[in-house]
Parts: sequence; structure tokens; C-alpha cells
Amino acid sequence: MIIWLASYPKSGNTWMRSIISALLYSQDGVFNFKLLRKIDQFPEKKHFKDLVKNLGNFNEIKKNWILAQDKINLDGEVKLLKTHQGNYKVENDNFTNKENTLATIYIVRDPRSLVESISNHYTLSIDEAFKFLITPRIIGNRKSWDENPGGLLNLLGKWNDHYRSWTKHKNDLLLIKYEDLIKKPETELSKVIKFLKKYLKFETNENKNKKILETTTFDNLKNMEKKGEFFENAPNKLTKNKVDFFHLGPKNKWQNTLDKQIIDIIEKDFKKEMMELGYLID
Repeated sequence: MIIWLASYPKSGNTWMRSIISALLYSQDGVFNFKLLRKIDQFPEKKHFKDLVKNLGNFNEIKKNWILAQDKINLDGEVKLLKTHQGNYKVENDNFTNKENTLATIYIVRDPRSLVESISNHYTLSIDEAFKFLITPRIIGNRKSWDENPGGLLNLLGKWNDHYRSWTKHKNDLLLIKYEDLIKKPETELSKVIKFLKKYLKFETNENKNKKILETTTFDNLKNMEKKGEFFENAPNKLTKNKVDFFHLGPKNKWQNTLDKQIIDIIEKDFKKEMMELGYLID
């Protein structure tokens, strides 16, 4: 059965995956990026071997979402999987089902601060990154089987559609706000531990938790990336050099980078969800 780590891109999924991998797969809580390999991503090429012939055909991929998860779950073990795919039903095809899904941790971030991060990650202008959020889209690798390193096409939808798709079912759901990871990491780690203990057996203690928090701060992850220890950076579309994955983090101040027109449109389009999450106050 799968415990999903789901989020819209650049919302803190890799940060959360770092925290959880140090919790579950280290003895002392000291994080290193090799631990991320313990938490796989979905959908990936390897999950669809013998199921999909054309990587650029989203219709083929969506028809095999459940079959791919059935294969993953053949061993009967509980595993965590990261995904940016929305939990949608497309035509007659569901992304997942109750037979494959045990629980979900959904990481959400203020869409206004997402604009700068998406701009950096995908090498887009601020205006293009803003449109990325408010326009339904498919992202992922469209290369051939031989060229493709792993990732397959993901249907994101708009930011609010994505959020709703994963959080409309309140059972077996833990919602984590990116901003809370910055402001009160101890509290968020305690929430994660309590949630995961319902499904997994693992040992933790005060010293281990302290090390998890010390080694997974945004600044420490960013420093480790600068040393070349991170392996999931995307290439800059213009220079082909790797972009900084851990870009601004707590220093991302949307108030200083977004035009009022962009802010107004985001707040209007996503008002209901932003108020629900405390990002807007009526």
C-alpha cells in the first residue's frame, strides 16, 4: 500500500521527503541526499515497463496508472511515493484507488510565493510562471524510452484544482504547509511522526529528532546542494547548467517580486482555497 507525498511543484515536497527519509531510514537522524532514493517517485518510467509504449502519450499513461500501482503493491509492503500528479479522474481513469492508497501527506505552499520558485526551476519569466499556476497543464518528460531518465507525464491542473484533488478526502490525510516547515519545524515533525506511526513501525527519540531538524534546515540542504551532493536539479533551458533547486526558501518574498496585477488575479482566482489555508483573511 502507498502513502503518497503529494504536492504541486516547488511546494516543499523534496524538503518533506528529506525529513521523512532521515526519520525512517537513518539510525541517528543525520540526513544525506542518498536517503532520498529510499522514497521513490511516481509516475516513473520503470513503473510502466511493459505497460506503455509511447512516453509522450498521456492517454496511454493514464490508462495504466492503476495497473502500475498494482504492480508496485504486489509485495504487500507499505511504501512512500512522491508525486506531483493531481489525484484526478481523467475520463474513466482514476489516478489511484483505495486498494492502492493507504494515506496521503499533502504539502501546500502559498501560490504567490510559488511564482518565483517556478520561474527559477522551469526557466520561465515571472509572467510565464504566474500563468503556469492558473492554467491547467501537463508536465514531464516526452522523450523516447532510450532517452528518458525516469519521469513521465503528470497532469497538474491549476494550483487550486491540484490542492482540492488530494485534500477533498479528509480520511487518512495529513496537510503540511510549507510556511509551517519554516516557522515551526519541531511541531511539523511531531505531526509527521504521529501520522506515520499509524501505518509504519520505526524508532525515534529526542536526539534523533534534533538531528533530523538540524540536518534538514533549508540552509543546510542548500549548502549540501552547493557541494554537489544533490542529484535532482533541473537544467536551465538557456544555459543547460543546473539551476539551484533550493533557491530562496524563507527569503522568497512575493511582495517584492510580483506586480499588483498578478497578485490580484491569484488572490481572486484562488480566494476560497487561500482563505481556507489562512493565506488570505477576509
